[in-house]
Formats: sequence, structure tokens, C-alpha cells
Amino acid sequence: MTPPATTAAADAIAALERLAGLPFAKGHGTGNDFVLVADPDGGRVLGEAEAAALCNRHLGIGADGLIRAIRSSALPEGRAVLAEEPAAEWFMDYRNADGSLSEMCGNGVRVFVAFLLDQGLVHLAPGEVLPIGTRAGVKRVERRGQGFAVDMGPWEFIFPAQAQTEAADSTVEAVGLDVARPALSVSMGNPHTVVALAEAAELVGLGLHTAPAVEPTPPHGTNVEFVVPAEPLVADGAGTITMRVHERGVGETQSCGTGACAAAVAIRHWAGAGAPDRWHVNVPGGRVEVAFVPGPEGREHVELAGPAVVVAHGTLG
Repeated sequence: MTPPATTAAADAIAALERLAGLPFAKGHGTGNDFVLVADPDGGRVLGEAEAAALCNRHLGIGADGLIRAIRSSALPEGRAVLAEEPAAEWFMDYRNADGSLSEMCGNGVRVFVAFLLDQGLVHLAPGEVLPIGTRAGVKRVERRGQGFAVDMGPWEFIFPAQAQTEAADSTVEAVGLDVARPALSVSMGNPHTVVALAEAAELVGLGLHTAPAVEPTPPHGTNVEFVVPAEPLVADGAGTITMRVHERGVGETQSCGTGACAAAVAIRHWAGAGAPDRWHVNVPGGRVEVAFVPGPEGREHVELAGPAVVVAHGTLG
């Protein structure tokens, strides 16, 4: 019998051979890195196997995920977005490193817009806003300073009754923690489970090479954020937290944009009345800014701001 690892390697090599000649770029947002491909009319086959091969850090290019730039009109999910927002010409077709589809990626959508600019597919002056289609709906991205700010839309608790009455709705076990810890489940269009830790040493000691065990697990799996609040938590009207994350379908990443938003939601909830609406979120790859702002439909929205850069271009051999 052929060992599974050998079969997986052969499958990855075969997928890369099918993609020979593919132009690509590499980009990141606070260390959360992506392979980016322009496929405006959806003419390329970039499914689960191809995405996993491209993101393979040993056999492929290596990344936390694959982002395909495709016109919204070229795929069913995009056409649904256009019914909501006709100006959302471009759709961020995003797959995790294992090839699985994902609803959204907060760092990824900033890098996606940087890539569209890099490729000359859009023009966006500082202060202008570009609507982008995603599987979590339309996201509006503003070019701001050296990076981008994204209206991530409304947040919500996955288990709202328990979140409000008990301030926790699940437990998490992880390598490096002595006992299971209480957690809060937050949806940012994709699922997150947030755990507060008491000190930096606990955060450093986590072994996130192994997926944390979450009970109960949200229906579609979950990303898990471990967060240490600063001391003092609030300074100059803004809160500060430090975070590590295990992303479903990927493993530990240097940053997670939707995870930073979810972490701010949870810590603000636990902090209680008077907690600020602005948050600095430190991640291994840098810092992002999270703000809670009024939404157009009356619900509170979360804004995520941070850098996004395209660092390389190439053609698959």
C-alpha cells in the first residue's frame, strides 16, 4: 500500500503540473500570507486540490490561503452579491491552505484590494471606497494611509443566550493549558471562539501546531483566538490586546483579521459597560486596528484597518 504522505505529495505535484505557466503574486497583511491569482472571467480550474498544492509550503509556493480575483458576474456566489450591490465588480474567491472554501478573511480582503491595484484592475485614490464581493456578503474597503480599512459588517454571538447570561458558551482545550478554559463564540461572517488568558507566559506557551478542542464546536468548525488583555486594558481611549490564533483549515497563522475583530468583540463584552470602541490588536505579524461603528441598517459594525502589501510576482514553472 502506498503511504498516505507519498500519495498526498504526488497529488500536490500533479496539481502544480496542471497549473504550469500560471502567473501569480504573493502578498500578506501583518504576516497572514496569500497566493494571489488574477482570473477575471473564471477560465482557470482552481479548486480544492489546486489551492492546497499552491499553498503547500514544501512543494508549492506556500501560503495561508489562495485568493482568486474573479469578476462577480463569473460565479454564482458573485451574481448573488451583485443583486445586493451592483458596483461590487470583483469577488474575492478565497480558499484556506487545505483547499477548503472560506467565507471571509479580513487580512485577505485588504491584500486582495492591494492586488487589484497592483494588477491595474481597479483605481482607488486615498479616501475612496471599493465594494468587494465575498462569501460573507459585500465588504467595503477604504484606501487609508499606508493600508486599508474594511467595514467587516455586523458581528453576532453564535450562541447569544449563553453569551448574554453566562458570558461564556463553550470550553477550549489546547496544548500548553493545564485545564479547559471558558470561551465565547463570535461570528464575523465566519466562526470564531475566543479565550482570554491571564498572562503573556500562557500565550507564549501554547502549542498551536495541534488544533484546540472546542466543546461545543460551531456547526461549520471554528477559528480559535487566545487573547491576553493589556495592563492597563485601556489607555488614551483605546483598548489593547495581544492574540494568537489557530485557523481552521490552516493551523496557526501570523495574523487573522476576522479573528482580531472577534477577539475585540469578546474582550469588550467581558470588560462590561464603559469599554472602549477602539482597539489595538497585536498579533505575531504586527498590529491591526479594530473599531466599532454604527452600521447603515442600525446594527453595530466592526471596522478593521491595517497594512497590506504585494511582495512578489512570478510564474509557476
